[in-house]
Amino acid sequence: MSRELRYTDLLESNSFLRNLSDTTYWLCITRTVQESKLFPMNPYMLLSYLNSFYRLPTQLREIESVTPAEELGDRVREASFKVNTVNAAWGMPAFYLLGREMLMSWGLIRPQDAVEDVLDVVDFSRRFNLAYHRNDGHISNKEFGDRSQFLPERTLDGFSEQLHGVKDGDRLHSATVKLLATLSQYAFLAHCECRIGIHNSGPYNFGDNRQLLVRDFFDLTEGDYPWLDGIAVTLPHNNLTIPIVFSDTNFRLVDDWASFEAEPNYDAANIAAVGMYTADPLTDGYAPVGMENADVLAETMEHYRDILTEATADLWKRMATWTREQMIDAGALVYSSVGKDFAHLAGTYRQSDWFELDERVQRFKPLMNDEYARDYLAEMVGLIGFPQQKTNPYSMARYSNLNQNMMSGIPFSVLVDDDYAPTVGDQLRGWSTLDAKSSLWTTSAGRIDIDEYNRRAQGFTPTVHDPKYRYLDEEWVKWNHGTPLADELYRIGRPQNSAEAPR
Repeated sequence: MSRELRYTDLLESNSFLRNLSDTTYWLCITRTVQESKLFPMNPYMLLSYLNSFYRLPTQLREIESVTPAEELGDRVREASFKVNTVNAAWGMPAFYLLGREMLMSWGLIRPQDAVEDVLDVVDFSRRFNLAYHRNDGHISNKEFGDRSQFLPERTLDGFSEQLHGVKDGDRLHSATVKLLATLSQYAFLAHCECRIGIHNSGPYNFGDNRQLLVRDFFDLTEGDYPWLDGIAVTLPHNNLTIPIVFSDTNFRLVDDWASFEAEPNYDAANIAAVGMYTADPLTDGYAPVGMENADVLAETMEHYRDILTEATADLWKRMATWTREQMIDAGALVYSSVGKDFAHLAGTYRQSDWFELDERVQRFKPLMNDEYARDYLAEMVGLIGFPQQKTNPYSMARYSNLNQNMMSGIPFSVLVDDDYAPTVGDQLRGWSTLDAKSSLWTTSAGRIDIDEYNRRAQGFTPTVHDPKYRYLDEEWVKWNHGTPLADELYRIGRPQNSAEAPR
């Protein structure tokens, strides 16, 4: 059945699209070049955009049929998931729309084509962002002045009570600094030398000239990525969250790529308190990891660092055997699968949906040598000089003052003119040159197959997502603090303590 095209939908979608375009341009021009000495990054990025364009509408419609976008936003606002600012809130719609921009630049589609797909993807993304950012009331970090404060007060209260204090040079401080370095190096490699496996959020005011930064690391062992089969198998958690309290440090920026800037510069000597947790689609919020006391936490961090050091070497050895095409396929699939954890939350995940390059994308591979991909990407997201990116000569874009926009809007003429192709279709066929996944999925319920994972996800509702609590927001708490219901909400809505954590 065709989607009804309404004027209000186009107004809302074009507004979201334009804000996303401005934000993406700002992120691109304030960063260094996107290159790697190992992976052909520019070719794989461009192919990922095309893969998103052809596949994402179908993927999101299936997810939406089970769990609406705003409910997913409510879920992931309560803990750290790979459904976050860099992956789902910014990356998923941006990659899709850049794929659309590529096809327009080649003259293969017009801005009115695939209009139903574009509206569905943008509408899903808009509603997710509104729910995800409900506590701060903004739709993106950029709109909030580059702040990322989605966690509720009750969760931060839990961190305040549970984190262990450290001093520069003590055992826990040293273990924290070393684990963070190892995690960053490993997650970067596991994600084909891109930032998608790392997330930062905050800052949160912890008083006494202290601020909290929440650092997350995702897809660390056997899970969705087939190249992690047999890697880091003794690591019991696929995701780790490390909240860190810094003294005498002002995090003046946490942007939609989850990058941060601090004044003075980030200095590990200023770490004042730390903790470690895990979360996934089967946990009731954050579950503590090694949090019984400071010594246990330090020992756990040291042990995980040993595992990940070995895993990094193992992964280097595996990737060293890859062909150029395998590297391109892996990188493209990392990028185009940024929305995959929506499917895990809804219990609709299929490996073939997210880890194949669509047959329509495969046709463009011969174009993607390093030089063409580098220059094409720079033209599209840096110079934004393609003809369809031009606006009228009197306009001035937000960050460039030029009459150029990175992402083209949806023409309102579709309301009165039916000369357009409504969709790219819903048939997903494709392949990759990578070895197929063969192992289980690492979850808080143990290592299980994907059918069991989907079954458990479909049957699980976090306590705070119950209708009794779901709409008790920060504004309600302000007027109802001290009531039995508010006390109940705060008791069940903070991170579990170590005694409550699953073993």
